[in-house]
Amino acid sequence: ATLRFALSALPWLLFVPPPAVRWWRLAAFGVLLGVGQFGLMFLAMRADISPGMASLVVQMQVFFTIALSIWWLRERVRPYQLAGLALALAGLGVIASHLDASVTLLGLGTVLAAAFCWACANLVVKSAGPVNMLHFMVWSSAFAVPPLLGLSLWLEGPAAVADALRHAGPGIWANVLWQAVGNTLFGYGAWNWLLARHPAATIAPMALLVPVFGIGASVLYLGEPLPAWKLIAAALVMGGLTLNLLWPKLRAAWR
Repeated sequence: ATLRFALSALPWLLFVPPPAVRWWRLAAFGVLLGVGQFGLMFLAMRADISPGMASLVVQMQVFFTIALSIWWLRERVRPYQLAGLALALAGLGVIASHLDASVTLLGLGTVLAAAFCWACANLVVKSAGPVNMLHFMVWSSAFAVPPLLGLSLWLEGPAAVADALRHAGPGIWANVLWQAVGNTLFGYGAWNWLLARHPAATIAPMALLVPVFGIGASVLYLGEPLPAWKLIAAALVMGGLTLNLLWPKLRAAWR
């Protein structure tokens, strides 16, 4: 996580001017996303929750984001959006009903805390208004590096950190680079650009696609079995997303 956000900030800070927002927003977003979401989630995945289940539980950020938007930004949630969320929640419920020993209470609580931090980061971006999101991601990433490095040195120790760096091969460095450029700068830049221009209740449910892709990647790369209940859960999640995103166009077409 430290390397991911370090490479999201450097060397880009040398070429990208600061965005037109207050520094506290950059710091708050960087810490909430880098330390709150990814720091907590990576800690939980060490021994208390599997990666697939973490990708599911962290999607509670959708509901945290909508609740915070109603409370803080006074956004209005429409009935079709609630219906779409209900379908998606039913899909998550199907998956949750098949949990096993791969999820501990500590892991569940830690990832829920990570989801809440992600939701708070969403609201920081939403309240900032339209800004250059590439610049925003580059500069906010710098604020995530010091606390993440401190956590890594504290929890893992300098010797383990140095050993990991010495033995990291090209595949691992390519992974870190993808996390920095593909996921952080492009992925979260695009996500924040959408949040700044549309109601959070419309954008946040799109993240429910994450467990669908997470399960698919696990099937392809880790050989995870795909029983019927996972297909049912995926269909419910996709149904909720389809209703949430397409209902206004369908209603307009019927009129």
